[in-house]
Amino acid sequence: MRGGMTRMRLNHTVLAQRAGLGRTTVSEALSPAKPAPSPWTVEALATALNLPVEELRELQRNAAEDTGGGARAVPGRPIGEWDPHDLEVHPAGPDDAASGPGRSEARTMPGYVRREHDRVLAEVVEDAAAGRSRAVVLVGGSSTGKTRACWEAVQPRAAQGWRLWHPFAPTRAQDALEDLPRVAPRTVVWLNEAQHYLGDRAAGERIAAAVHQLLVDARRGPVLVLGTLWPEYAARYTALPVPGEPDSHSRVRELLAGRTLTVPDTFDTPALAAAAALAEGGDQLLGGALSRAGADGRVTQDLAGAPELLNRYRRATPAAAAVLEVAMDARRLGVGLHLPQAFLTDAASDYLTDTDYDYDQLTDDWAEQAFAELAALVHSKQAPLRRTSRTRLCPPASFWHAAHTHLTDPYDLGILAHEAEKRHRLQWTLSLRHRAADHGNPDALADKPNYSPGCGLRTGPRRHTYISVVSVRVEPNEADTYSEAHRRDAAVCGRCQSPCRHPDSGPSRVPLSVDCRTGRPRARQPGGRGPAGGPTELVLAGEGLDVLRGSCSCGWRGAAEYPLGWATRPTDGPLYEADVDLSGPIADYEAHLSVLRDGAVPLPAELTELLTELVRQLDVLAVKEPLVALKALADLRYVVARAGEDAAYELGARDVPLKAVASALGTSEAAARTCLNDYLHP
Repeated sequence: MRGGMTRMRLNHTVLAQRAGLGRTTVSEALSPAKPAPSPWTVEALATALNLPVEELRELQRNAAEDTGGGARAVPGRPIGEWDPHDLEVHPAGPDDAASGPGRSEARTMPGYVRREHDRVLAEVVEDAAAGRSRAVVLVGGSSTGKTRACWEAVQPRAAQGWRLWHPFAPTRAQDALEDLPRVAPRTVVWLNEAQHYLGDRAAGERIAAAVHQLLVDARRGPVLVLGTLWPEYAARYTALPVPGEPDSHSRVRELLAGRTLTVPDTFDTPALAAAAALAEGGDQLLGGALSRAGADGRVTQDLAGAPELLNRYRRATPAAAAVLEVAMDARRLGVGLHLPQAFLTDAASDYLTDTDYDYDQLTDDWAEQAFAELAALVHSKQAPLRRTSRTRLCPPASFWHAAHTHLTDPYDLGILAHEAEKRHRLQWTLSLRHRAADHGNPDALADKPNYSPGCGLRTGPRRHTYISVVSVRVEPNEADTYSEAHRRDAAVCGRCQSPCRHPDSGPSRVPLSVDCRTGRPRARQPGGRGPAGGPTELVLAGEGLDVLRGSCSCGWRGAAEYPLGWATRPTDGPLYEADVDLSGPIADYEAHLSVLRDGAVPLPAELTELLTELVRQLDVLAVKEPLVALKALADLRYVVARAGEDAAYELGARDVPLKAVASALGTSEAAARTCLNDYLHP
């Protein structure tokens, strides 16, 4: 090789560039004081110098055999010194702790569920332990458990002193080609993602030949070669050549013949049962995967993909994170899987904060870039647009506006209306209910939960629903000064229940409520409970000025009043269409509820945990197994009725005052009385 350098007038630096090697590698290869260079290095140098490759490779082999103490150690290290994640077993848990080579603590792995392919793999490993060199390549889709199966299979060999070698650096193919001739007996050759070795254009066929030679040479055994492949790669390498065309995978095809083992994509029934048993025994990772994967059996894909999906969310650009959070909020509020792109884009505006991103300065194609980012696949071919935990957060206004504008599924709209009600977004509740009705939801405007959560206990569904209790202040003989719409609202007098033009009525407040079906007012008795008593009421204090205040179904009315000009209210449309800021009265209403709840009897921690878990399981069953959910609820109704009757009779026997019962329940005396009567007289 030195003669070739002289003939071509090359120095070490130029030769290194031509051969694609480092200058140090070239210098050591040409130095008589250094060990013999690797076959890969010799081939690269011979090609760069236009020298016969096979002749120089033979010289290299002879030099390597003659090398004494300067030779490198056999490749690999004891199995017990390896971390499974350094061998590319997919992490399954959170990655908040340090990860990667050199981490201080081993990352938790879920329990292992053995399946049929594990039995076959164990037999191959036993054959190798008995002295017969064996090889097997596990073939399966992304994140089906191939690498984990190999890891579990070799664990018994750790106690018998076996080594494991994972060719990896400087490249997988180069390391394998260089060191396969030096593999010692009782070594596991770890060819995970075997396409990086067998599919390498320059070295794949030679690596296959070297592995074959390792397996058939009895002097070098026993060895165990383990590999993994996706089905598309296995099909490519084992396909028969087309007549007249080059056979680029002949040696790889021969190596794989009779040495592949299929790993199924899903857990079968026995595997699911075994996984459930481990979960019941405290394996939280498996338990979480089972709850998400359900009956489809894609447990390993969830274990491998979920952490990567979470990482993608955590590391997403602000625009992509905003779009993803819109999708998360829509799904957790009950909207179906198919979300319009326009909805996701429009709703994202309020999810972008000034500190994260300036919405006004986003490029015109920000949405396309965000969708492209979120569509990129992770392990098990999943993409990040998937549910994660935002349970305690309320979507901003842009979410509700985009939902009202772009969503058209009548039942999705009905579900969102219900979720808006739970979050006191009352205007959006009515808007979404009317849009749901317009698109064909027959239940949107009737037989739905009432809009007066209040502090009272609900005793059953109400046929009609009302919100926003309205009071109108009217001066004697001044009704004509109001607009026609407001005179129509001032329906009855507070003193005699006649029309408000009664000459002796004096100043009065005439309570009204708004019918959610029509948007028109309905009268109620002044000071009475009214048909709903929602969290907010509107008081018309005088011409040109309204005020808002908090209200509750128990009869409580907030002391604070929040000015609101008449211009904000529509003069001819339903009240729910008005763009009214309800934050003030709702805050007063929430404070009222807090006072009541603070006085309520606390539940034992164990009971709270049981109820929380019950709610979680029922939520899951309602979607995945609705019949099971309904059966469970039917059983619970019986349990509630029986226990409620016993508790109500016991309170009567102890002569507990109704006021104490109401305080303990965090409700009004009227609601407490109704509750007790319902239990005692079902």
